[in-house]
Amino acid sequence: MSFSATVYQKLTNEEDARVCTDIPDSACRETPRSFTLILFAYVLTKLGDAIASPKTTLAWVTTAVGAPAYVLGFLVPIRESGSMIPQLFIGGAIRSMAVRKWVWVAGSIGQCLCIIGIGLVAINLEGSRAGWAILALITLFSAARGLSSVAAKDVLGKTIPKPRRGQLTGWSASLAGLVTIGVGATILMQPGSALGAGAIGGMLIGAGLLWLLASLVYAQVPEYAGETGGGRNALEALGRIRLLVTDQPFRRFVITRALLMCSALSAPFYVALAQGDNGSTAFLLGAFIVAAGAASLLSAPVWGRFADTSSRDVMIIAALITSGIGLVTFVVDRFVPGVAATAWFLPLAYFVLSVAHSGVRVGRKTYVVNLGSGNQRTDYVAISNSVIGVLLLLVGSVGTLAPLIGNAGIIGLLALMGLAGAALGRTLPDVEE
Repeated sequence: MSFSATVYQKLTNEEDARVCTDIPDSACRETPRSFTLILFAYVLTKLGDAIASPKTTLAWVTTAVGAPAYVLGFLVPIRESGSMIPQLFIGGAIRSMAVRKWVWVAGSIGQCLCIIGIGLVAINLEGSRAGWAILALITLFSAARGLSSVAAKDVLGKTIPKPRRGQLTGWSASLAGLVTIGVGATILMQPGSALGAGAIGGMLIGAGLLWLLASLVYAQVPEYAGETGGGRNALEALGRIRLLVTDQPFRRFVITRALLMCSALSAPFYVALAQGDNGSTAFLLGAFIVAAGAASLLSAPVWGRFADTSSRDVMIIAALITSGIGLVTFVVDRFVPGVAATAWFLPLAYFVLSVAHSGVRVGRKTYVVNLGSGNQRTDYVAISNSVIGVLLLLVGSVGTLAPLIGNAGIIGLLALMGLAGAALGRTLPDVEE
């Protein structure tokens, strides 16, 4: 038995020979190899994402180089929305390609160069120049990320059978989480003075190389030529937005996903709340990175296997967990501030939030892939990501309320958003049936 077949069998407990009902026989025969190669490529990029997270590491480096305060506020919205908004337009071009893995490879190389660039900025620049350079590179990074995002879901749908897609996403997040814990633990044990801009810059350069390695792995995926249907120009792409009106299940999914943005948007406010209580120390940064890594390690495979049964229910449960920990954090900060200020409470709360966010990501990625097929899947991914990108910039402005209601108040407000998302999620059709 080959290495890829062993990995595939161990991770999926492959027993049912009838799982390949939605992909061609040629792709089915290559499923173990495709599964293993995509898994390793995903692990490398997810590890890079964890090390270069705008919620932790990039926020730290922005402060370390003395960049203006507004730069910090734009990191998460630009990184997330910048990769989503262009997808409505690039989706048409990608659709015209019979083999789409090379789009993912190109996007991964672009992300590599941008993260290395941020590392060099951290080492060589300071102040406003550093801040503007970081924002410019984050914008380019997001554009490259958008290329990979659309292509990844198409390649996944063409090479991996539907009952195995959630497990692939879950296991990749879990394995990356294991390595992330080691990185976070190393930072956690460093004295505060040892974690300057130069040290973080070097760490970012190393993280950038992970995307380069991932591109080399992904290039080996045995993707067969698929349907093309012709690419669309910008006006034709905009016309596809009518799916939000004509396709009710898709429209409800987009609205539900918009409400589930609370899991990503609330994360920086947990970190900011902890920094206000305990200061910006290396121990604190390490604790949050370890919490995020442990959450992926422990929860992602469970979410993945659950998503193959019902990705809708994964989104609902994850939304309820997000709301629950958000409301608990708000109440504890307001009424038991001594507990909120301890070294363990907020990293622990962040761990629970990260578990929930992992569920949101696995659930909604699996759901949109299984909701559509062929070029319809490409339209679903591109339209939903572009709409969410715009909404993310708008809802991300909730941070301006911090002077009025505090970081804990924002966490509580976003928790209510999650409750609405869970309620609407119950109206979605179950696409795994």
